[in-house]
Amino acid sequence: MGEFTIKMPDVGEGVAEAELVEWMVKIGDHVREDMMVAAVMTDKATVEIPTPVSGTVVWLGGEVGDTIAVKAPLIRIATDSTGDEPATSDSPSTSQPQPERPANNDAPRPQPVPATPSAPTAAAAPAPARQPSPEFDKPLAAPSVRLLARENGIDLRLLRGTGPAGRILREDVEQYLARGADPAPAVSGLARKTSREEIKLTGLRRRIAEKMVVSTSRIPHITYVEEVDVTALEELRAKMNAERRPDQPKLTLLPFLMRAMVKAVVEQPDVNATFDDDAGMLTRVGAVHIGIATQTAAGLAVPVVKHAEARGIWDCATEMNRLAEATRAGTATRDELTGSTITISSLGALGGIVSTPVINHPEVAIVGVNKIAIRPIWDGTQFVPRKMMNLSSSFDHRIVDGWNAATFVQRLRVLMETPALIFIEG
Repeated sequence: MGEFTIKMPDVGEGVAEAELVEWMVKIGDHVREDMMVAAVMTDKATVEIPTPVSGTVVWLGGEVGDTIAVKAPLIRIATDSTGDEPATSDSPSTSQPQPERPANNDAPRPQPVPATPSAPTAAAAPAPARQPSPEFDKPLAAPSVRLLARENGIDLRLLRGTGPAGRILREDVEQYLARGADPAPAVSGLARKTSREEIKLTGLRRRIAEKMVVSTSRIPHITYVEEVDVTALEELRAKMNAERRPDQPKLTLLPFLMRAMVKAVVEQPDVNATFDDDAGMLTRVGAVHIGIATQTAAGLAVPVVKHAEARGIWDCATEMNRLAEATRAGTATRDELTGSTITISSLGALGGIVSTPVINHPEVAIVGVNKIAIRPIWDGTQFVPRKMMNLSSSFDHRIVDGWNAATFVQRLRVLMETPALIFIEG
């Protein structure tokens, strides 16, 4: 019998510390080799940390939300083995999220997973795949899998994992749902609710909160709203979708807007830029790297379509779809989630006629898309039905004057109202 210490691993990206976002064990729990014991987060990547030994947890090095230095003790385990055990474990480093891969004979590595807040699993429904294990009541599963189970009222202890070491995968939960597990019964009648829940912000949600504070406290925003007649664009989009090849994605409005932005920033280069307010340095960028604000189960993330200036409509759509899927699945790399020079925020699918989007610091502009609605428009002789949409765009007023902001948006309006101009090169 000995004691084994797992240290905070070097998770790469040049950071010296990481945030502890989840304990998967508690003091007194028995753990087995390769079992995930904790999850830590840096930037937008969450990394799960395994134990290379079996034994009993005797000490935890912090609470959820704490910042732990690299190489600092993270967890101590009283080992089962009577042989010689190493005193400490420095888990291998990882530089960016990678998809889970099957276990092999190598030493266990931290497993990056989708950044999701931790929460206890909900009580489950009927038809168990197996009986809950009294020895290991904390199933092996990524935070995103636990979130999916909680949202559907599934107790992960009732599932048999098909991943390495019995790890429960997202596919296991989806198959369980497909078998028709009964939903939790609805509560009828009127009753007073006296519950109160305090939730500490951790992980991605805390990163979002911190970034919003930086953006709104350091950037003086100016928001400009203009309505756009997208009737012709919608007709063109429908025709292109009807004639698209099987290998081409279905076009939304966003790829057209992306190409319009590429053209508009040529005339307003300060809009496609980043501003280092500490150094007082504006960096104009020739490449147009467009961030696409994307909602995930863990919160808002911004994958980046790199070099939109070199992509056509179909290429923009393909890359945007790929990045959105990877971001929601938690497999997007750090490079795919950073480096944007201007951002699109689209809330049109949810309705709303106006929004005031917050600039993605250190950028200086963000273009907001609102819903499309058919409205009567006067054409000089009569009212005619037209498909109208508002663009709500915010700018850093330290860099972009109101006139320049309006000129940029008006150029977007002209391009989108006459979509043939989007396809003209030069």
